Amino acid sequence: MIDSTALYLEPQFLAVAIPAVILTGLSKGGFGGGIGMLATPLIALTVSPVKAAAIMLPVLIMMDMVGLYNYRHSCNWSVIRHMLPAALVGIGIGWLTAHWVSEDWVRIMVGLVAISFAVIQFRRDLLKHAPANHSLIGGAFWGTLAGFTSFISHAGGPPFQAYALPLKMDKIIFAGTSVIFFTMVNAAKVLPYFMLGQFTSDNLHISLALVPVAVIGVLIGVWAVKKVSQKFFYNVTYVAMLVIGTKLLWDGREAIQNLL
Repeated sequence: MIDSTALYLEPQFLAVAIPAVILTGLSKGGFGGGIGMLATPLIALTVSPVKAAAIMLPVLIMMDMVGLYNYRHSCNWSVIRHMLPAALVGIGIGWLTAHWVSEDWVRIMVGLVAISFAVIQFRRDLLKHAPANHSLIGGAFWGTLAGFTSFISHAGGPPFQAYALPLKMDKIIFAGTSVIFFTMVNAAKVLPYFMLGQFTSDNLHISLALVPVAVIGVLIGVWAVKKVSQKFFYNVTYVAMLVIGTKLLWDGREAIQNLL
């Protein structure tokens, strides 16, 4: 692990941080679904997972601002109403349990959600299922899980998609809804992160150095969403979820090994 006040100058850190932030930018721009979840695990290859999450939050908020400007008129507000209150509860649970929750078990939980959901959605699409309807129970469950996993490791993408993708929204509306939902979620995480002492001057300097890369990634994502077909857009999202889910299960394997 690297531990330096000039971390953003370390080649080993830059080799993983720049691709991680670009992937997150693509996701924040609406393309590639939850592929931005790979950012924190990638950066955690060179620093601790807690530091990686702290570095990423200001970067995510800057990405949110760029994405919000581009998608400000594109949102399914019913999704926000069904999920956001529960997401705030999930953030609160994450805050209260931050010192006890095992990051490996969070990875396993989110990985299983991502893989199982992607497989189910592939099957639904092949069988040409009709779009799902909104659900108070589904919104509460997936919203809470999205808030909790987003707080712990910025991994709220798959739970959000588990609720939103079956609605079969237009790709632009889906992308905008995702951007607006996570803009609100990330804003709600600022105070808890501050109270937990994660906004050190070291972390903030590193975050600032990554901002230009973040903005470029978001703009590429916004452009890509507008250029690809709806079917391709959703298929990329499903594949991304399978890849992410597999990566998270692999990263969390130590927790399972400890039980055996």
